[in-house]
Order: sequence, then structure tokens, then C-alpha cells
Amino acid sequence: MSDTTTLRYAYYPGCSLLSSAKEYDMSVRQVFAALGIELVEIEDWNCCGAVHAEGDAVIHLPARNLALAEAQGFTAIIAPCSGCYRNLRRASQAVAADKAIRKSVNESLTGDLTLAGNVSVLHPLYVLLYEYGLENIKARVTAPLSGLRVASYYGCMLTRPKDEFDSPERPTGLDQMMATIGAKVVDYPMKAKCCGGALAISHSDVTAKLSAKVLGSAKSAGAEVVTLACPMCHTALDLYQTKAEHAAGEAFELPVLYFTQLMGLALGIEARMLGLQRHVVSPSAQLARLGF
Repeated sequence: MSDTTTLRYAYYPGCSLLSSAKEYDMSVRQVFAALGIELVEIEDWNCCGAVHAEGDAVIHLPARNLALAEAQGFTAIIAPCSGCYRNLRRASQAVAADKAIRKSVNESLTGDLTLAGNVSVLHPLYVLLYEYGLENIKARVTAPLSGLRVASYYGCMLTRPKDEFDSPERPTGLDQMMATIGAKVVDYPMKAKCCGGALAISHSDVTAKLSAKVLGSAKSAGAEVVTLACPMCHTALDLYQTKAEHAAGEAFELPVLYFTQLMGLALGIEARMLGLQRHVVSPSAQLARLGF
């Protein structure tokens, strides 16, 4: 786009970005501010239901956030968490496609809230790719991540429900972004496979085995760093990396960073402002080699 100063969106941080994934929230806000994109946090937002909601709550919980955004004058919401993104998009599509669901949602809303069903749900990655544009981002890069070998991890929610943004099986969005900020993209077969993040509490042994497959695949392909866009995936690949190493019988030692943290570095934002000190597997060695 020619004018990148007019972009303004409702912002839905979700529960994880204000707790266990604060570094993701920090880096999203910093990167978007640096690019001149305004994010306005939705007032009185509620949990989208994560992976635990059942029955009507699967649609009703995220739909309330859509109604709040609409009431606050927005037609588009940015949701950085892949799980929140999936839940809000699923609700938006259901309300838009089915009058009975829209009626049920509106009957569940309290106060003066109503939902017409025309609120778009966007992920920050695809806003940057398609609304802001890679050429505009490249022009803002002051510290390219030259030579850093990055494995993009999409997981199983970022590209679903299936849409026009990316392929569920062969996604490329994160790879395009990493190449734009100067990193060397590492291709590997597990980039869109499940890491077991949603099972981290109930079946941690399963999470360890699944995340070991992802990390092992990335490591074997030559990755120095894994990048992603999902707090649950980050928990599985960063916090549970030691368990994954035990499950696999090998050491990975792969830092796992949010894509906006790497973008922030390339845009010249200080590492402390991006929450890089919060990770279990420290990226300090990799970043020191790049001069950060």
C-alpha cells in the first residue's frame, strides 16, 4: 500500500499475552508502533475460551469480543495469539454465515451489545504481509538479521480455519517475513505439524514427544532459532524443551522467539523492549553473533 500511516485496528491481546506471553504482547506493540500502525485494545474484552470451551461457549465467548469491537467503532480485530485468532475467526465466520447462530449470539449478549456479523479477524503476520506490505517493512529495516538461520514454525492453528491468507499444509507467511528482515530461512518437514502445546498440562509426556519431533526436525535442517506466533506452541517448544530433549535423548538448545521479536531487532528496537530476557532457552549467543 502507498500510505502506511492510516492503518488502525482493534487489538485483542487475549489472556496469554498479558501473562505467560508478555514478550509477545510487548513486541507486537513495539513493532506496530514503529511501523506507524495504531492498535487500540478492546475495552472489557473477555477470554475467547482457548481450547477448553464447549457447547455454545465455543462461539458465544469469542463473539462477545467481536460485538465489543463493533460497538467501539471497529470493523477489524488483530489477534496475535494463534489460538485466539482461530477462535475469533471461527466465531466471525459462523455469525456471518448462519442467521440462527447470529440470533443465538445476540440473545446471549448483555446490555446494549449486538453483533451484525461484519467484523474481520486478522493475525498481525498477515496484516503486515498484505495490508502494510513487505516492501514497506524492508525499507524500515536498519539491522538485518543477516545469516541467522531461522526455522519458521506455524503449528496447527495459525493457518486455520482455512482461508485466503496461507496454506494450512504448506504455509509461507513467516518464511516471507524472515527473508524480508534478512534471515536465512530454513525449510524443514515439521513446520506445520502439531507440537502438543494444548496438552502441556494434561499430557505433558505427549507434548514432550511431539515438540521433540518439531525441534529435532528444525535442528537437523540447520536452524539456529525457531520463530512462531503462538503462546501455546512457545510453551511447548521453549518451556518444555528440556523435557523434549529427555524424550528424544538429544540436546536441541534452540531459542524459540516470536516473529515480532525478530522483526523488532531488525527494525532497531532495543532487545529489552522486546522481552528477549524472558525466554527459558536464551537467545543471547545467537544475538551476540549478530551484534545485538
